[in-house]
Amino acid sequence: MIMTLTTTARISSDWPCQVKAPGSYDWERSAAKWLRELVPARYASYPALIRHPVLLARHAQIQVQQEVRVARTALQTARAELPLLGLPESVIEHTIKLYAAEVLQLQHIARSVRVVTEALVGHSTGR
Repeated sequence: MIMTLTTTARISSDWPCQVKAPGSYDWERSAAKWLRELVPARYASYPALIRHPVLLARHAQIQVQQEVRVARTALQTARAELPLLGLPESVIEHTIKLYAAEVLQLQHIARSVRVVTEALVGHSTGR
Protein backbone atom coordinates (compact mmCIF):
# COMPACT_ATOMS: atom_id res chain seq x y z
CA MET A 1 0.00 0.00 0.00
CA ILE A 2 1.40 3.40 -0.98
CA MET A 3 0.31 6.44 0.95
CA THR A 4 0.82 9.92 -0.31
CA LEU A 5 1.02 12.72 2.13
CA THR A 6 -0.08 16.13 1.12
CA THR A 7 0.34 19.31 3.01
CA THR A 8 -1.63 22.35 2.11
CA ALA A 9 0.26 24.68 4.42
CA ARG A 10 3.15 26.57 2.89
CA ILE A 11 6.34 26.10 4.84
CA SER A 12 7.71 29.31 6.34
CA SER A 13 11.16 30.52 5.33
CA ASP A 14 11.96 30.22 9.04
CA TRP A 15 11.30 26.47 8.97
CA PRO A 16 14.56 24.71 9.94
CA CYS A 17 16.06 22.53 7.20
CA GLN A 18 16.77 19.81 9.80
CA VAL A 19 13.03 19.30 10.35
CA LYS A 20 10.86 17.45 7.85
CA ALA A 21 7.80 19.23 6.49
CA PRO A 22 4.76 19.12 8.75
CA GLY A 23 2.50 16.24 7.87
CA SER A 24 5.26 14.23 6.23
CA TYR A 25 6.31 10.84 7.55
CA ASP A 26 8.19 11.10 10.87
CA TRP A 27 8.21 14.90 10.87
CA GLU A 28 7.44 15.12 14.59
CA ARG A 29 10.44 12.94 15.39
CA SER A 30 12.70 15.16 13.29
CA ALA A 31 11.24 18.22 15.06
CA ALA A 32 11.87 16.69 18.48
CA LYS A 33 15.43 15.77 17.54
CA TRP A 34 16.13 19.33 16.38
CA LEU A 35 14.52 20.84 19.48
CA ARG A 36 16.55 18.57 21.80
CA GLU A 37 19.71 20.08 20.32
CA LEU A 38 18.57 23.52 21.51
CA VAL A 39 18.13 22.69 25.18
CA PRO A 40 20.67 21.57 27.77
CA ALA A 41 21.22 17.81 27.63
CA ARG A 42 19.69 17.19 31.05
CA TYR A 43 16.36 18.65 29.88
CA ALA A 44 16.38 16.66 26.66
CA SER A 45 16.35 13.43 28.69
CA TYR A 46 13.31 14.24 30.88
CA PRO A 47 10.52 11.74 30.11
CA ALA A 48 7.79 14.39 29.89
CA LEU A 49 9.76 16.33 27.30
CA ILE A 50 10.52 13.15 25.36
CA ARG A 51 6.87 12.04 25.30
CA HIS A 52 5.42 15.47 24.54
CA PRO A 53 7.23 17.38 21.77
CA VAL A 54 5.02 20.43 22.44
CA LEU A 55 6.50 20.67 25.96
CA LEU A 56 9.98 20.31 24.52
CA ALA A 57 9.19 23.08 22.02
CA ARG A 58 7.95 25.33 24.81
CA HIS A 59 11.14 24.79 26.78
CA ALA A 60 13.26 25.39 23.69
CA GLN A 61 11.44 28.70 23.13
CA ILE A 62 12.23 29.81 26.67
CA GLN A 63 15.83 28.63 26.37
CA VAL A 64 16.46 30.49 23.11
CA GLN A 65 14.76 33.65 24.42
CA GLN A 66 17.17 33.64 27.35
CA GLU A 67 20.14 33.09 25.05
CA VAL A 68 19.05 36.10 22.97
CA ARG A 69 18.94 38.19 26.16
CA VAL A 70 22.40 37.03 27.19
CA ALA A 71 23.89 37.78 23.77
CA ARG A 72 22.24 41.23 23.70
CA THR A 73 23.59 42.03 27.16
CA ALA A 74 27.06 40.91 26.14
CA LEU A 75 26.84 43.07 23.02
CA GLN A 76 25.50 46.12 24.86
CA THR A 77 28.13 45.99 27.60
CA ALA A 78 31.15 44.92 25.55
CA ARG A 79 32.43 48.38 24.62
CA ALA A 80 32.39 49.56 28.24
CA GLU A 81 33.48 46.39 30.02
CA LEU A 82 35.98 44.65 27.75
CA PRO A 83 38.62 47.42 27.90
CA LEU A 84 38.63 46.99 31.69
CA LEU A 85 39.81 43.42 31.12
CA GLY A 86 42.89 44.73 29.32
CA LEU A 87 41.87 43.39 25.93
CA PRO A 88 43.30 45.02 22.81
CA GLU A 89 40.93 47.10 20.67
CA SER A 90 41.14 44.59 17.80
CA VAL A 91 39.90 41.80 20.08
CA ILE A 92 37.12 44.01 21.41
CA GLU A 93 35.96 44.90 17.89
CA HIS A 94 36.05 41.25 16.84
CA THR A 95 34.09 40.27 19.95
CA ILE A 96 31.44 42.92 19.30
CA LYS A 97 31.00 41.60 15.75
CA LEU A 98 30.77 38.08 17.13
CA TYR A 99 28.06 39.07 19.61
CA ALA A 100 26.11 40.96 16.94
CA ALA A 101 26.21 37.92 14.64
CA GLU A 102 25.15 35.67 17.50
CA VAL A 103 22.14 37.87 18.29
CA LEU A 104 21.01 37.64 14.65
CA GLN A 105 21.53 33.87 14.57
CA LEU A 106 19.63 33.37 17.82
CA GLN A 107 16.76 35.54 16.59
CA HIS A 108 16.52 33.32 13.51
CA ILE A 109 16.55 30.20 15.69
CA ALA A 110 13.82 31.73 17.86
CA ARG A 111 11.63 32.28 14.78
CA SER A 112 12.31 28.69 13.70
CA VAL A 113 11.35 27.33 17.11
CA ARG A 114 8.16 29.41 16.96
CA VAL A 115 7.03 27.97 13.60
CA VAL A 116 7.89 24.41 14.64
CA THR A 117 5.98 24.92 17.90
CA GLU A 118 2.95 26.22 15.99
CA ALA A 119 3.04 23.17 13.72
CA LEU A 120 3.33 20.78 16.69
CA VAL A 121 0.47 22.48 18.52
CA GLY A 122 -1.67 22.40 15.36
CA HIS A 123 -0.87 18.73 14.85
CA SER A 124 -1.61 17.76 18.46
CA THR A 125 -4.94 19.62 18.53
CA GLY A 126 -5.92 18.30 15.11
CA ARG A 127 -5.87 14.67 16.23
